[in-house]
Amino acid sequence: MTATPKGETHEFRAEIRKLLDIITHSIYTNREIFLRELVSNASDALDKLRFETSRGTAVADPDTPLEIRITTDKDGGRLTVADTGCGMSREELVDHLGTIAKSGTEAFMKSVADNAENKDAASNLIGRFGVGFYSVFMVADKVTVTSRSLHADAAPARWISDGSGNFTIEDVEGEVPRGTSIDITLKADTKEYADPERLKAVLRTHSNFISFPILVDGEKTNTIPALWRESKFSVTPEQYKEFYQFLTYDTDEPLATIHVSVDAPVQFTALLFIPKKGLGPMAFREALHHGLDLYVRRVLISKETKELIPEYLGFVRGVVDTEDLPLNLSRETLQENIVLRKIQSVLVKQVLDKLKNLAKENPDAYAEFFKEHGQALKLGYGDYANREAFADLMRFDSSAIDPDAGFTSLAAYVERAKEGQKSIYYLSGPSRAALDLNPHLEIFRSKGLEVLYLHEPVDEFIMDTIGTYKELQLKSAELADASELDAFEGTAPKPEAPELSKDDEAAFDDFLKKTKELLGDRVTEVRLSTRLTQSPSCLVSPDDHMTSSMQKIMRLVSKDTSIPKKALELNRDHPLIRNLLSIYRRDAADPFLGRAVEQLYDSALLLDGYLADPHQMVARINELLSDASALHVK
Repeated sequence: MTATPKGETHEFRAEIRKLLDIITHSIYTNREIFLRELVSNASDALDKLRFETSRGTAVADPDTPLEIRITTDKDGGRLTVADTGCGMSREELVDHLGTIAKSGTEAFMKSVADNAENKDAASNLIGRFGVGFYSVFMVADKVTVTSRSLHADAAPARWISDGSGNFTIEDVEGEVPRGTSIDITLKADTKEYADPERLKAVLRTHSNFISFPILVDGEKTNTIPALWRESKFSVTPEQYKEFYQFLTYDTDEPLATIHVSVDAPVQFTALLFIPKKGLGPMAFREALHHGLDLYVRRVLISKETKELIPEYLGFVRGVVDTEDLPLNLSRETLQENIVLRKIQSVLVKQVLDKLKNLAKENPDAYAEFFKEHGQALKLGYGDYANREAFADLMRFDSSAIDPDAGFTSLAAYVERAKEGQKSIYYLSGPSRAALDLNPHLEIFRSKGLEVLYLHEPVDEFIMDTIGTYKELQLKSAELADASELDAFEGTAPKPEAPELSKDDEAAFDDFLKKTKELLGDRVTEVRLSTRLTQSPSCLVSPDDHMTSSMQKIMRLVSKDTSIPKKALELNRDHPLIRNLLSIYRRDAADPFLGRAVEQLYDSALLLDGYLADPHQMVARINELLSDASALHVK
């Protein structure tokens, strides 16, 4: 084909020249997006042609396959992007490529100005205001667009520009196929884009799921279908597995797959996967990214979009595709977009429902899931909108299950609860072994009441957030009122202790006062305990509103290293307390009494996790052992 010698040269309007100057001289941070924009435009042209055909419009070359062909001339530094879509007439070339709606141009340039300090922002804005085509001038010295409209009698035309101040429009003689062909002469520093392998890499990143074939030098590059756009009833498990492995590079199959198509409150499709393996410890996980890949009409807009999934479901992998967003949203707009918030709300419910079904239908599989992802899932305690579903998914260690039995749910706890029980009790500690020895557990063990074991600081926040589960209040065993436990008969034997004489009974109040005097203002009071059956003493929060574990968290946040003042409770039936009472009655000034009380207090501090320096305690234990051993050698 040859061009007619007659052509018209048009000056770009002032704002278009300014726009092109910004694009060609200022935006270099992500130049590869020019290909995404051209392919996206080509896909739109093919969609328009398919729509016209479906409604009976007669089109030129009706048997021509709908496809996008990219050809390269590596040595010459050129490439061509061609489609067989609806094409453009001479007038449409002038209208679409020669001018841009003034409001769109001004909005684009204002956005660039507002983001002047962020070099990535400008390139992220391309495509939002109808200026996507002009991104080609980031890489091109010259661009020639040859197009023929879909109408059979339409004459082909050509648009030529170097992106400076003007463009030329000319008629084209001879046969021109339907559609549009964009011939690009690359700049000296952008000739990498004439390399077919470089182009394939860009296409795999940004345009891999375009619904029309994309051929680079005759080889199809988008070979993985956009499964999320298919009916879930037509997709096989093997296809899901293949797509998951393509997306995540995981050699295993996913634990669960979620395929949804939603029309309201926002239109989108999504294909999500729950991996079998977790991301590792939280400290390591924080260095990794999370989020879902966001597509608009099969065009990748943003990878790992955090706005689509909350952090506590960050283990979920997958893609979301919507028709309700413009192409190439900026990062700032992503964070504020109400459409994304609506999508997130739907996806969270879908994921939580999937996990609840997994827990119900395959408890063993859910146990493995919680082992891998439970630490992340627990961070959802702040999601009040889904608090009920979140509570059903939580799992905890418990005094009622064997150490190797895994974890239990709140629902299972309720099923095992005693008749008349009004609370779900829990206790915090670093390990099961430590909690088994916790003095606060003793009364619950004697009453045969189950106590959940919390091993992580976040567990306390979870309990506070849930508050009540199936009409049972979640309550710390530390803060339980002894009167509410009186209704339950004890099942564990108490240590045998002789009845106190009247003189001992009368002396007990004075002994408690002496103990308080010895400890001074380190304790708020010294009192007899109704919760202890095995241990001689324990510390109890005086306000009955905050557990020891929560106190530690709050003090850590406020950088308070002081030891909190608590009440010291003594077990009146413990042999040690009885012996100390006898020593007090014999000689209230006996130095052994002071050392023993100090040891009781330090031992309680140690169990509470507040003993910062054990040296004094160790020295005191050695003294007490020396005294005790001397009695045995006499």
